[in-house]
Amino acid sequence: MTNTAMPLHERLRPYRAAFASRFLQMLQYRTAAYAGFATQCWWGGIKVMVLAAFYAGSAGDGAPMSLAQAITYTWLAQGLLALLPWLGDPEVAQAVRTGSIAYDRMRPVDAYTLWFVRSAGWIAARVLPRLALMLAFAGLALPLAGLGAWAWQPPAGVAAGLAFAASALLALLLSAALVMLLNIAAVAALNERGINALAAPVVIVFSGNLLPLVLLPDAWQTALLLQPLAGVMDIPARIYFGQLAGLQALGGLALQAGWIVLLVVLGRAAMAHTMRRLEVQGG
Repeated sequence: MTNTAMPLHERLRPYRAAFASRFLQMLQYRTAAYAGFATQCWWGGIKVMVLAAFYAGSAGDGAPMSLAQAITYTWLAQGLLALLPWLGDPEVAQAVRTGSIAYDRMRPVDAYTLWFVRSAGWIAARVLPRLALMLAFAGLALPLAGLGAWAWQPPAGVAAGLAFAASALLALLLSAALVMLLNIAAVAALNERGINALAAPVVIVFSGNLLPLVLLPDAWQTALLLQPLAGVMDIPARIYFGQLAGLQALGGLALQAGWIVLLVVLGRAAMAHTMRRLEVQGG
């Protein structure tokens, strides 16, 4: 039986196994998750205090989001920090350095899809524990400590919460598609360090992690919302607050899905071109 004649679930089995194995592997690094959570709480607290001082100084006149929303946005951004595509998959980078990337070219599976699901598992396993810890701290512990004004607030409603869940899933896929471009660039350059160094500041600013994009100049808003990095962090946050609701929320989800499709098509073409030119040396 040829691969194309196999049932769909059989063809998908190696990719499900690759995702699950990478996901479970990354979940073992609990110390890294706790350390990342502690660091993100520290920086989250600093950013919250800066926002509170900013809103107090400006009295919040004409602000596109309230202080409570900006604080929740900050905790959400800290919880989803590992979702940001500012690093290529270290497993791919190691394969490039050692030459074991040649094995992926010989496997009887689609190399792009294999790398994509591995990267998605790597991202998901780093995000979920930290997001749960951040929600427990900022959403539960702070209100119990009498700091409800500094806490992570619930979504705008049930519909907003469900739309946010869908948007977060699309954000994971979008992040994996962007990580794939970094992976392919690392293969082409034979080194990931310079690419990661260039990607990090761009991703932090244009995803909305550093500052909610709605607080940036009004003249930039359309371009900021339409660029792909907004779909990783800013669009899910706007849906969470209800700033994008109804048809606008559907438009945000469609924008995320559109960027996923476009980046996957671009990534496949770039990977095919790079792999044709790739030379593996050694013996």
